[in-house]
Amino acid sequence: MIRVILCDDHALTRRGIRDTLSEDPGIEVVGEAADYGSLRSLMRNCPCDVLVLDINLPGRSGLDVLAVLKDEASAVRTLMLTMYPEDQYAIRALKAGAHGYFNKAGDPAGIVEAVRTVASGRKFITADTAQMLVQSLTEPDTAAMHERLSARELQTLQMIASGKRLSDIAEALTLSPKTVSVYRARILEKLGLNNNAELTVYAIRQGLVGNDPAG
Repeated sequence: MIRVILCDDHALTRRGIRDTLSEDPGIEVVGEAADYGSLRSLMRNCPCDVLVLDINLPGRSGLDVLAVLKDEASAVRTLMLTMYPEDQYAIRALKAGAHGYFNKAGDPAGIVEAVRTVASGRKFITADTAQMLVQSLTEPDTAAMHERLSARELQTLQMIASGKRLSDIAEALTLSPKTVSVYRARILEKLGLNNNAELTVYAIRQGLVGNDPAG
C-alpha cells in the first residue's frame, strides 16, 4: 500500500485528488494539509511514502518545503502538483529535490501513474519536461533572466504583471507588505528593470502571465 499525504491550500482540489487516488486499491491517502505548518505537524505524526505537494502555499512555498525535506534527508518522495506550466517551474522543482512534476490540468488518471512512479523510486516527468531538462543541462547560457529569481520572486513577478497591488500580493501570499516590497526590489535588480510597467512587459514577452499565480 502506498501511503500518500496531500498538501494543497484549496480544499476542493484536495478532495478531487483524494477521490482520484482512492480509486486505486494500492494507494491510501493518509492525511491532508493546507499549508506548511499543518503539513509539518502532520508528517511528524503520520508516516507516508509520497507527498503530493502544491508549489503555491500560504507563507512558505512548496519549493521551501522541498528544501527542508532535503536538509533533513527525508525518505519521503515528493510529487509536485501545480497549475503552473512546466516551462516555468518543472526544472526548478526537480533541481530542488522533487521526484516528479504533474500539472493539475492533466488527465486525472495521470496522477495515479505519477504517484506510483514516484513511489517506485523513479522520476515522473513528461516528454516536454525531459527535453527542457536536457536543454538546461547542455545549454545553461540560454536561460532567461527570470531563471535567476527565487520561487517567491517569480511568483511575485507574475502577480505584479497580472495587475495586483503589493498589498493584495502580501495578503494572497500571507506575507508582510514590506517583504513583498523587498521581493519587488530584488526582481527589478536581477532583471535590470526600473518599474512595474517594465516588469509587466517582460512577463508578457516571456509568457509568464495568463494563469493566476495565486491559484
